[in-house]
Order: sequence, then C-alpha cells, then structure tokens
Amino acid sequence: MFKGSIRNKLIVLLLIATIVPFGASIVITYYHTTESLKNQAVKENSNLLYQGKVNLESYINELNGLTLSLYNNPGFINFIRDPQKENNYQAVDTTRNVISTILYAEENIKRVNIAIAKEDRLISASKRSTVIFSKKLRNINQEYYVKAKESPSNMYLEPIHKIKEPEDKKPKNVITLHRSLINIPSDDVLAYISLEFSPDQINNISRNLYTNGNEEFYIVSPEGELIYRSNEESEEGTNKPKWIDWVIKTDKENGTVEWKEGSFNGVMIYDQVSQNSGGWYLVKRVPYTTLYESAFSVAKINIMFGAIGLLLVILATLFISFKITFPIKVLLQYIEQVEKGNLKVRFKSIGNDEIGYLGDRFKQMIDKINDLINREYKLQLENKTNQLKVLQSQVNPHFLYNALQSIGTAALKNQVPQIYSSVTHLSKIMRYSMNMEEDMVPLLKEIEHTKAYLLLQKERFGDQLQFSFKLDEEAMKIQVPKMILQPIVENYFKHGFDAREKTGEIKIACRQDEFFLDIIVEDNGTGVSETRLDEIQRNLINDQIGQKGEETNIGLKNVYVRLKLYYGDRAYLQLRNFEQGGLLVSIKLPKRMEGGKDESDNRG
Repeated sequence: MFKGSIRNKLIVLLLIATIVPFGASIVITYYHTTESLKNQAVKENSNLLYQGKVNLESYINELNGLTLSLYNNPGFINFIRDPQKENNYQAVDTTRNVISTILYAEENIKRVNIAIAKEDRLISASKRSTVIFSKKLRNINQEYYVKAKESPSNMYLEPIHKIKEPEDKKPKNVITLHRSLINIPSDDVLAYISLEFSPDQINNISRNLYTNGNEEFYIVSPEGELIYRSNEESEEGTNKPKWIDWVIKTDKENGTVEWKEGSFNGVMIYDQVSQNSGGWYLVKRVPYTTLYESAFSVAKINIMFGAIGLLLVILATLFISFKITFPIKVLLQYIEQVEKGNLKVRFKSIGNDEIGYLGDRFKQMIDKINDLINREYKLQLENKTNQLKVLQSQVNPHFLYNALQSIGTAALKNQVPQIYSSVTHLSKIMRYSMNMEEDMVPLLKEIEHTKAYLLLQKERFGDQLQFSFKLDEEAMKIQVPKMILQPIVENYFKHGFDAREKTGEIKIACRQDEFFLDIIVEDNGTGVSETRLDEIQRNLINDQIGQKGEETNIGLKNVYVRLKLYYGDRAYLQLRNFEQGGLLVSIKLPKRMEGGKDESDNRG
C-alpha cells in the first residue's frame, strides 16, 4: 500500500518547497527592488533638478544684474529721462559705453535694445554693429513690455524666438530678457531694456540634467511655452500636452507625480525657478522601462536560476526516490519483525550514509533492549534482597535503645546517677542522629542534640570543659538542616581541645534579623594556622574533602555541602582565628530555603 507513496510525496513536496518560496522571493524581490529604485531615482533626480535650478537661477540673475547696473549710472538715467539732450555729447558717449559694457559682459548676449517709454526712440546695439540711436520705435505696448511692467520684479523672460541679422543666412534662436526701468521713487517707466541672448548656456545646463535617449527633460515658462526640450522632434501642429497644464496649475514649487499620457508611462519630477529669475519649471520625465531596467535584469536572472534550480530539484527527487527509499523499506521490514516479538533480528549494514547509520543504531537499540530486559529481572531479585536487609537493619537501633535503657535502669538501682546521665545523653544523641525520617528540624532540637553531646563530653572531662549558650528564643522555631552543629563542635574535641593550656571553653550563640539566622560557635583551642585555614576554605569551595586520607575537614565539608544543597549561594560558612587563640565558625542561613529544596530529594 506504500508503493510509490514516498516518491510521489517527495516530488510534490520538493516542488512546492522550491517553487513557492522561490516564486515568492522573485515577486517580493522585484517589487522591493522597483520601489527602492523608484525612491532612489526620485531622490537623485530631485537633487539634480535642484542643482540645475540653482545654476539656472545663477545665470539668469547674472543677466538680470546687468540690467540693474543701469541704475548705478546717473548720466545714463538722466539721458533717458530727457533724451532730447541729444546734443549733449557727454551723455551720448556715456550711453554708448553703458550699452557696450552690457553687450560684451556675457558672450551669449547678441543684442541690447533700450526703448524709451515717452519718446519715439530706440537705442540698440549688437556685436556686429555700433550703438544706433533710432526713431523707428516699435509699439511700446507690446505684450512682453506689459508683462515686464506688471511683473513684481519688473522683469520678464520672453521664450525662445527667432531673430535674423542682415548678415545671417537663417534665423537664430534667442531668449529675450525684458526689464522695465522705473523712475525711482515714482512708478513711472522710463524705458525698457531688452537683452537678446542665445540659449547655449541654458542648453549646456540642461544637458547635464538628463540621460539622452532614456529620459525626457523640459523647461517650461509660466505661460506653458517650452523653453527647452530634450526631444528635438518638432511638436508643431500638436496639442499642448496635459502634463504642462498640470505642472503650471499645481500649487507646489517642486514634487513628484506618476504620470501616464500617450506613449509615456513613468514618473515626473518637477521644480520651479524663483519668480525673480523668470519662474520657469524644470520638468524631468523618467519612464518605468528606464527606471526599472535593472530590476527587469535581476528578475530575468532570478527566473533563469529558478528554472535551473527546478530541474536540479526534479533530478534530486528522483535520485532520493530510487536510492534512499529502498534502504528505508528494508529497515521497515526488520521493524515489522521486531513488532511481532522477534528481538533477535540480525542484518548487514545497509549503507554508509545516514540511513545506514540509522540501521546500525537500530541494531544497537535492539541489543540494548535485550540487555535492559535481563538487567530488569536481576534488579527485581536484588531489590527483594535489599528490602529484607532494610527490615533487618531496623531491628539494630531498637535493640541498642533498649540495651541503653536497661543499663540506665541498672545504674539507678545501684545508685550510680553519673552512669545513668551519660547513658541518657548517649541515647538522646543516637536516637536523634539515627532518625532518618527528618531532614529539617527546629533549631531548638539541633541545640538540644548539641547540648546532649556537650553534656556527655562534660561527664568525660569534668571541670576541664565549660560551655555556654546564648540563644534568641524566637529563633528556636526556625527550621534548619539536621546535624549542622554537632560536627562543628566535635572538630573542637578532635583538633583543639587536647592542645589547650587552660580550661576548654566553647560558646554557641544564635541570633536572627529580618531575613537571616546567624549561628556562631567559638572555642579557645589552638585554632588553625593561616595556611591550613586557607586550604580548608579552598577545599570547601572546590568540593574537595581531605588530602591523602586526612579527615580534618570532613565534618565541615559535609555541613557546607548540605547547606549549599538546601540554600544554594545564600548560605555562608566561614572560619576565622582569634588573635588570643581559638577558632570562630560562623554560619549564616536565610530563613527561607531556596525553592523549597529538600535533602531527601537528592538521595540515591
């Protein structure tokens, strides 16, 4: 029933796993790239148009400054105020010099005309003729004069038009800057000065603002007339494009808009020159085919690699189907035998790859299962034996307690109270230490056990031993780990008591604060050398107990390990020598255990 199923599933799964992510990646990458390219192109072209606008304004302001320089010549101003003083040769020479200066101030200026408003007079000069004073004045109310007069800046740029000098074979394109000269401080117009200049400089500025053949660039006057266009094909006889009217009517000086009109479909970026510089619009149109050309290339490359990858996936799927699924089927046959209860299956390695490794691990697993089954039977037998030993071991402490009680009773009958007292203390000590049901006890029980141990030692040493307790009654209720005091006190009798020079003394104090319980054990023994003290501290931290069979710090180590087991890093055990001799052991415990740990949870 499984014949061909894995193969078909692998083919479908791998095809889906390849086509869907890769196709989604191509689409997402394409749209992300196109959007990124568009934003980048808009930003770069906006900066480019702004730089072109600055250059264009600078050039027009330079020409405009030549017309404004006339106000700095009083002789010329007086002459145009009263041109009848033609016999004033000094004024005439001044006027010639002023016009010639303006004419040759910029190489693109072709002609300078000054039309005196109140007189039928025209003063003109070109680079091919001298300054001419003429009475054949054209209509002073020409449209461009009116626009210059009505302009806030008293200046108007006439779009490209043609002029023809007598020596020229064909007309030339020029742009004319018209300025009305005002009789300051009144508003009367004295004259109109017109600078006819070739658009070469404007063309040079414009050519740096677009890529020929891929982008379109236009300079449009506020009236909608084309000053410059990158497309040299004539548009005469055609209707004005809608985008020109849209740019003129927009209330923004610059911006970007997606535009589709005729054969153009792309992004249009525009910026406007200041009104004082003519108010022209710089418009750049970038078609999507140019904008997304690199994105198209990336998409084609992705599709090509996708087709190659798809072919490789199909071949890999077929290989997997025929080469890898076969050993899997073999392994399934052995698994079916195991399911039927045959745990003694043996088979040769089915390969050196992952499937072969899986087969080897399967064989190891079967062997381990067989071994675990055998061990389980043995453990059950051993557990029964151990349970019997535990029952037997429970008899010994009860027998010992009864024996001690009998000895104490005999001591009382024979009037030997000292023996009775010693046996009683020993019984308490053994009963407390052998009770394995308690891991945590009130501090009071731990103190009583330690006191019983000291009383037993007192029976032994008599007046040679003195001990005292300074206890906080409230602290007696706090739960502490069992058997943490007696091993510390016992160390005193092992290592410090015999070498004393005076009566042995040991003091135990317990006090508490809001969060911690402090237990302090002091003695007047010989203390511990600083070297040995450092060694003990290191052994505690490094989990080392003794060196070469020594037992000098086994008791302390056991206490330290149990404190860390219960309280973690919040518990402290520190040793310190007294200057006058003796040792101080300080235990600091939090009132609450860390996470409620219990030593019984860690028993083997």
